Amino acid sequence: MSDSRHQIALVDVNCFYASAERAFDPSLEGRPLVVLSNNDGCAVTRSPEAKALGIGTGDPWFKLAPRAKEWGLVARSSNYELYGDISARVMELLSRYSAWLEVYSIDEAFLGVKGSPTELVAMGRDIKAAVQRNVGVPVCVGIAGTKTLAKLANRWAKNNPSFGGVCRWESRPAAEREALMARLSVVEIWGVAARLTRRLNAMGIHSILDLSRADPVMIRDRFSVVMMRTVLELQGTPCIPLEEERIGRDQLIFSRSFSTPLTSSAALRQVLSVYAQQASARLARHHLQAKVLTAFAGTSEYHPQDKSFPSVCIPLPMPTADPVLLTRAAHGLLPAIQEGTRYVRAGIMVTDLRPSGNQKPLELFENPHEERNIGPLVEEISRRYGRGAIGLGFAGLRSGVDWSMKRGMRSPRYTTHWDELPVARAA
Repeated sequence: MSDSRHQIALVDVNCFYASAERAFDPSLEGRPLVVLSNNDGCAVTRSPEAKALGIGTGDPWFKLAPRAKEWGLVARSSNYELYGDISARVMELLSRYSAWLEVYSIDEAFLGVKGSPTELVAMGRDIKAAVQRNVGVPVCVGIAGTKTLAKLANRWAKNNPSFGGVCRWESRPAAEREALMARLSVVEIWGVAARLTRRLNAMGIHSILDLSRADPVMIRDRFSVVMMRTVLELQGTPCIPLEEERIGRDQLIFSRSFSTPLTSSAALRQVLSVYAQQASARLARHHLQAKVLTAFAGTSEYHPQDKSFPSVCIPLPMPTADPVLLTRAAHGLLPAIQEGTRYVRAGIMVTDLRPSGNQKPLELFENPHEERNIGPLVEEISRRYGRGAIGLGFAGLRSGVDWSMKRGMRSPRYTTHWDELPVARAA
């Protein structure tokens, strides 16, 4: 077992999208609430009250809508601007509690923490209270000697009201910990997918407790080093270190379904231009460059006539984050677009990512746009005045087909748009 004074805390926002909506609209408290996917398609987040109605993740809104009034069900379109800003506020607050913070996803983060068992539980309660008070969203805190056990402790805290939202794994009696692991299927452990579960079940490993008692070397030989680390972590040996920043990604994808199908290469040119420039901004933010760009589009799988799924892979002349080069490469898809065909989605993917400046080209091959910092300039203007304030070429056009996502039930973007700021009035 690891030193009790050096532990890992996992802080996870409960029902993140729903909680972000409730932070600025108290009338939603206690009511069944679902947040919908792109184009208001299906439920992606459900409040506890919505879960109690039997609503499942992925249930289509058109099936839920007829009974919404009867249930008192409220639906909200995805408000990505609000969720991103709420997430940033939570992570900034968490960084005050530890010099080592790993943002794992939009709604959860690992922290390296130190202290006695009593001090660690007290810190968890302080974190929970501070996030609720300063940001307005509820969190649960799981603390353990390894990341895998911290995930398990967080789940326990979330599902056991007696913990008050905070659970330190090693502080619970061994018999309680084993009983919990015996009740949970191995598929519910962090990093174990359904396919691996079937193989584990065939070996007689059905519960998390079974996996924790397996021989790590045998698991390595039959599966992988990654699975062996999971077993060791369940046994209390830290094998998955904290990462300062999770930017070692292999690819970036920018893709959306359209609220209205697009039927011309001119309309798709604008879409691809916008996505290419979003990719440029993201690359620049993380000091990365891409060597390959793939552009793609597609019609509906269910349309009886239109069947077109063009894609093109463009090797870039040099690693780059330049919006001009990325936009030109994305336009390589346009010759494959069939005029009059109803395209319902399109996107780009940049791959073969590497840190900026690692490969400085010969002077003859230098890119003048990157030398003039056009990409960072566009990003700075967008940050200051909004995403629609500027765009290069076709990405800057304001006319044309409305291809943006359908978000007819979106709440205000309370924290990121001046004209949508919440207003406080005296009672």
